[in-house]
Amino acid sequence: MIDSAPLIETSDAKAPPGGEGGWFTGAGGAKLRAAIFTPPARNGLARGTIVLSGGRTEPIEKYYEVIGECLDRGFVVLAHDWRGQGLSHRELTDPLKGHARGHKIFLDDFRALLGAYDARMPKPWIALAHSMGGALTLLAMANGEDRFAAAILSAPMLGVRTPFPIAFSRMLTALNMLAGRGAQYTLGGGGKPFDDTFEGNALTHDRKRFARSVGLVAAEPKLALGAPTWGWIDFALRTTAFLARPDALRHVTVPVVIVSAGDDKLVDAAAQAAAARHLPQGKFITVPGANHEILMETDPMRNVFLRALDALLGRTAPKPAEPPKPAPTPVSAPAPAAAPSPAPAAASAATAPPTAPAAPEATKPSETRKPAMKKPAAKKAAAKPAAAKKPAAAKKPAAKKKAPAKKAAAKPAAAKKPAVAKKPAAKKAPAKKVAAKKAPAKKVAAKKAPAKKVAAKKAPAKKVAAKKPAAKKPAAKKPAAKAAAAKKPAVIKKPAAKKAAPKKK
Repeated sequence: MIDSAPLIETSDAKAPPGGEGGWFTGAGGAKLRAAIFTPPARNGLARGTIVLSGGRTEPIEKYYEVIGECLDRGFVVLAHDWRGQGLSHRELTDPLKGHARGHKIFLDDFRALLGAYDARMPKPWIALAHSMGGALTLLAMANGEDRFAAAILSAPMLGVRTPFPIAFSRMLTALNMLAGRGAQYTLGGGGKPFDDTFEGNALTHDRKRFARSVGLVAAEPKLALGAPTWGWIDFALRTTAFLARPDALRHVTVPVVIVSAGDDKLVDAAAQAAAARHLPQGKFITVPGANHEILMETDPMRNVFLRALDALLGRTAPKPAEPPKPAPTPVSAPAPAAAPSPAPAAASAATAPPTAPAAPEATKPSETRKPAMKKPAAKKAAAKPAAAKKPAAAKKPAAKKKAPAKKAAAKPAAAKKPAVAKKPAAKKAPAKKVAAKKAPAKKVAAKKAPAKKVAAKKAPAKKVAAKKPAAKKPAAKKPAAKAAAAKKPAVIKKPAAKKAAPKKK
């Protein structure tokens, strides 16, 4: 069972919602602090868990902003204080001394942390660590910690910058350790917290974020940590030497992104680039001009890291497919289901016998107007045959002429090019008229003599077909007349058709 632990807040540093601090037991029974944050249940389950490990001197509270950004991405976040800093167990009676007793104890604490919160950490797990935390996370993975699906490291401590050449620093550290000075401050170290002067600091260019960290320590002095001891320097040099070996990272096969600060004065960027090459799925990114604490830098510099984080999360813990699914449900559930109710009324109207013939006429509005003009013409033709009595059979051909008239009206509308296209249309028209005369011949079967006369007239019809040039000119004029008839009642021009009738006789 994990006991509740406090989380410090200030006016500039508020804990994200859903956070819960707790104490867990580390190696040797040490009382260590952690905090787990759960994102709001907006779209079901979380995408996974991000294990956040800070650098030397850094407490959980310093990463409230980063924790909130991870929560917004849908991840559970587990943050912790390494032993010797934050509110976790301090190794020495002087709490300001940044001390270490080798790397093994840190790895044991890390395993205890993951074991204590395992049940509350949905998979996959992604490690996010800075500086010393990055070195320890990578060291744990190299020593068999295989529960992480990926890792992203901010300026990891894979090589330490010292005031002296590295070989001399190693020799000097070894001598102090042999002399029993491991718990003493290094050269130039003192018993005061880190320098709170913004000008000239080697951590960040962002004044506001720097002041926020200083304010947290002022609100809770127990969060403060001073300079390192020889014991901590010995731990750092041994750890970086191990991780520099090409074979040390060979078994870390998951994706690991190393984000390096372009103007880092505390750790070695060349060692970071070498580690990325040794990792089977290593990637190296530089943030130009950034100081050591990339996640506490200005927004443009931080955004480089956040873009790399998003790319890694999208690859190893993509967003669940559940959020897009709600979108289709409103589309399938709209009220059109109730709309079909008026449709039956329209359908019943369509089934009525009068509307059935009207449907084809509605397809071409231009044609619906023309039959209306032709019908009065047909009535006049019916009045004149009453005087001639014989042309009673000619009434029906006149009704059949309406069909060619429609085709002729449709063709001039499309035939905007030369009138050559109109001539073949005129050829087909007489042929249809002759065919129309055949039908009345069958109806006049009772009067055989007139039928022969019609047959006799068929030959001249063919001659007329031979003399098509003469028939073409009036045929071309007729569509023009009909086109004009669409605008005005062309009752006067239809007598031209009557003149053509006597010619046929």
